[in-house]
Amino acid sequence: MHLPTALLNRLRGPGLVGHVIAMLAGALSTLSFAPYHLWPLGMLSVALLYQGLCQVDSKQAAVRGGAWGLGLFASGVSWIYISIHLHGNASPLLAGVLTGGLELILSLFFALMAWVWVRFFRSHGPWFGSLSFAAIWVAQEIFRSWFLTGFPWLYHGYAHTQTWLNGWAPVGGVWLVGGISVFIACLLSEWQLLRRPKQALAALLLVAAFWCGGYALQQVNWTQPKGDPLTVNLVQANIEQALKWDPDYITHTLSLYRDLTYAQPATDLVVWPETAVPVLQSQGQYFVDGIAANLAKRGSTLITGIPVDDMQPAGMKIYNGIMVGGSEPQSEYLKQKLVPFGEFVPMEELLRGLIDFFNLPMSSFSRGPADQGPLLAAGYRLAPLICYEAVYPDFAARQAAQSDLLITISNDSWFGSSIGPLQHLQMAQMRAIESQRWMIRATNNGVTALIDEQGRIRQRIAQFQQEVLLGEVQPMQGLTPYLRWQSAPLMALVVLVLLVIGLRRRRQNTR
Repeated sequence: MHLPTALLNRLRGPGLVGHVIAMLAGALSTLSFAPYHLWPLGMLSVALLYQGLCQVDSKQAAVRGGAWGLGLFASGVSWIYISIHLHGNASPLLAGVLTGGLELILSLFFALMAWVWVRFFRSHGPWFGSLSFAAIWVAQEIFRSWFLTGFPWLYHGYAHTQTWLNGWAPVGGVWLVGGISVFIACLLSEWQLLRRPKQALAALLLVAAFWCGGYALQQVNWTQPKGDPLTVNLVQANIEQALKWDPDYITHTLSLYRDLTYAQPATDLVVWPETAVPVLQSQGQYFVDGIAANLAKRGSTLITGIPVDDMQPAGMKIYNGIMVGGSEPQSEYLKQKLVPFGEFVPMEELLRGLIDFFNLPMSSFSRGPADQGPLLAAGYRLAPLICYEAVYPDFAARQAAQSDLLITISNDSWFGSSIGPLQHLQMAQMRAIESQRWMIRATNNGVTALIDEQGRIRQRIAQFQQEVLLGEVQPMQGLTPYLRWQSAPLMALVVLVLLVIGLRRRRQNTR
């Protein structure tokens, strides 16, 4: 027996070997994302999982899907260890346990997906099998975007940020791109089609149609320029995370942002990153107002991240905010999508104080209201996305639909020199593609960048550099289909596909 055939049989059959192959395949998928961009490996990874589920029962499928998910998250989000150990003051052992626990929990999404597919939708035909698997994959990713506040990281579609398939993003978002890629990967793994020339030809033509359709959609101008380009000035101060909240370093931080800003030529917008002002708004407003007033004399508008405190009858609330300095109206936005443990502690009454990681600086933020409008600056509407918010597709789409530009401010210094910040940048690129709007991305230590409406990085500052980016962005008007309807049409299509295939399978089983 040839080695590839033997390995395929071990993959398809029950047992430990198949689970190990699935885990390695999951790890392989990480190489399809930034900074590697080896997207064919992502499709190969999906194909291996699909084939590994074709002959096992539902219990074995759950283990195999979980193994694949563990491989994906253990390799793809291992950078969480850095924030827990280095910045959360956890021991290497404790940080490893907490990181591994999170990765194991996240792998359960794929365990559930595999179990549901095998139990209710698996078909022995290549067409229905591939289609139902792609549909259940999309359902899993959408479910993962909101369950327990969501962890919308490493969606399969991000692997195609730079391929022709990204042309489908303005139509159905990253989930549609991922669903198409998964369907193609599964269909091409069906070797039995080679024995059926007509079906093989049909499969190749369909695959070509998806790829060429994506290329054709890339040529569609869903949005149009609005007004003249804006000049921007993005300040990357490169403040070490260990010093960011140090009371003895605050004066130096504020002076650094001031001096770096004043040293640059006048631009329409000056943007500082997330919590660039490391004091509460009630304490730092005077500083922001002073800088904004001086910049206004040069025709510039200041936008900065700042913690916003608000005394209410129930007590003090603190928000992670972004504000427009000066006299601009609608000058403030309060973050809605908070990072668990980084910005709030679940079950705070029980966990707060147990270990240093549950007591990080500024880990008691409150959630901002859901009815906030865009920022208004320099005569345009800007969709504000603070750090983690940029990874939520539907949330970002709702923000973008009422705006002319996207702006995201972030502090990715929590994750050091890992692949995490580069994955985050890739997701920002997808948000620009989905909305066909330019994105302004200002970060503390990288990657600060200007991204055009096609998701291309026009300018960037390297990580861990103290530098200022000067460039232009073009406001846009008009709505892509995805901005107009978000994921609702895709969800309806997924439900329809699964309903039809589920009923078909049930009829076959009752014969």
